[in-house]
Amino acid sequence: METVTEPRSRRRMSGSERREQLIQISRTLFAEKGFDGTSIEEIAATAQVSKPVVYEHFGGKEGVYAVVVDREMQKLLGMITEALAASHSLVKLERAALALLRYIEESSEGFRILVRDSHAASGTGTFASLISEIASQVEDVLADEFAARGYDPKLAPMYAQMLVGMVALTGQWWLDVRKPGREEVAAHLVNLAWNGLTGLNPNPTITATSRAHTAAAKPPQPRTSSEKELRELEKAREKELKEAEKVRQRELKEAEKARVRELKERERLLKEAEKAREREEKIRQREARLAERAARLEQVDHQE
Repeated sequence: METVTEPRSRRRMSGSERREQLIQISRTLFAEKGFDGTSIEEIAATAQVSKPVVYEHFGGKEGVYAVVVDREMQKLLGMITEALAASHSLVKLERAALALLRYIEESSEGFRILVRDSHAASGTGTFASLISEIASQVEDVLADEFAARGYDPKLAPMYAQMLVGMVALTGQWWLDVRKPGREEVAAHLVNLAWNGLTGLNPNPTITATSRAHTAAAKPPQPRTSSEKELRELEKAREKELKEAEKVRQRELKEAEKARVRELKERERLLKEAEKAREREEKIRQREARLAERAARLEQVDHQE
């Protein structure tokens, strides 16, 4: 009967509860100090248990670290995979960027563990291997886009690594600065990836479709957007994208015309310069002939 009235803080934990407690404590310590800076003694002391309890559950520091890393990798991979299920490629890119930034925002400790060291003892790979796994999924998306646009689909793996690497490194930077906000960072990421340096939008924004999806993904808020509304948003954004593509193509044509005009002007100037050189050469040749004739006449005068 005594155990029933005992305060909850002192209640004996079940094996699964103790395991979960040790995982959460270890997660915090690994995020703060890294794998090498964290000891079994510290994990046990923080959990107010003896070291053998930690060994019993995980076999050692490497074991608990492996569980922590695997959990974080699966969580992030799941969020990215869900984002890539969108229909339009631009929306896929937006949601993937937003998913990574949301993971960083909501699981900062986990992200610090993944990017800090991902110790080989984890047995679950490193952050680089996670990035490669995500890139392999993005590769399929890019391959379809390349084929549709007449590009070589064989280049998709390389572009996937570039794209995912850019987003991942931006996430590492944003982990500490946290400015600007998540949606703004994602909008600028997509702006560079989708439009390229020559077509950057000075005021990029996330599409209404992705914004609605992000809002729906927030745990505290109920999902208010119906599937019909999302489809309508998708159609509206599709139309917006087509209009933007027309504008972009028109701008590219204008830029091409300007380059052609510039090349023609340059060619005209080169021809004029060439003609000027030819005139100068003719003048030099005429002067040389006159000088030669004058020398012969002078020579004849001396002979007479």
